[in-house]
Amino acid sequence: MTAPRPLVAGNWKMNGLKAALGELKAIRDAVGSGGAGRAEAAICPPFTLVAAAAEAARGASLGIGAQDCHANASGAHTGDISAQMLADAGAAYVIVGHSERRADHGETDAVVRAKAAAGIKAGLTAIVCVGETRDQRVAGKANEIVGAQIEGSLDADFPATNLVVAYEPVWAIGTGLTPTTADVADMHAFIRGKLEKLYGRKGVDIRILYGGSVKPSNAAELMGVKNVDGALVGGASLTCADFMGIAGVYK
Repeated sequence: MTAPRPLVAGNWKMNGLKAALGELKAIRDAVGSGGAGRAEAAICPPFTLVAAAAEAARGASLGIGAQDCHANASGAHTGDISAQMLADAGAAYVIVGHSERRADHGETDAVVRAKAAAGIKAGLTAIVCVGETRDQRVAGKANEIVGAQIEGSLDADFPATNLVVAYEPVWAIGTGLTPTTADVADMHAFIRGKLEKLYGRKGVDIRILYGGSVKPSNAAELMGVKNVDGALVGGASLTCADFMGIAGVYK
């Protein structure tokens, strides 16, 4: 059985003005020089930089994505961006269901599923995020919460080739806290089981990323865990040195 090709995706969140394109170009060049080894690498900048980032990465090995999309292709949705618009701007990926969207914007599993479907229909690879809070984990409900998110946020009709799942323990994002490798192994094995139940044999090939305070100092240990097929990187993706320090574990 061949393991899925790893994916290291950077989520810039609400960070980055035009000057940040210099850092993106440095990442592009580092990836092009083999700095990510066998891994696929992508950066998801804010909407304002997607088109410029895609142009900068044209013909290169670095993929460009977005951090969200609307479920509809067009319409009276002031301030929203459709998946088709993202594809037209040159994006190849879209993150949906990030914990910050679920918490700050009240996005339900049904909303996340609709956004993922829109992204896939537009030809993008949807990176669907799931994860539990600290209180939920302490209460012993981590699997229950993540399992329900997978069932509610994914659809059996989604093509496995355009789907990535990112596990992000909410309590580890931006806190400096990191689950033990045993914690990560247990949850990723649980997610793999859910994917195999939903997609059958194809569930083995769906990449499961780990996201939650990933940095160069812990990347090798985390990426070495079974069923961890790469990383969804937050703050450490804002600089070439840190991002490549993570992607470089696949050299």
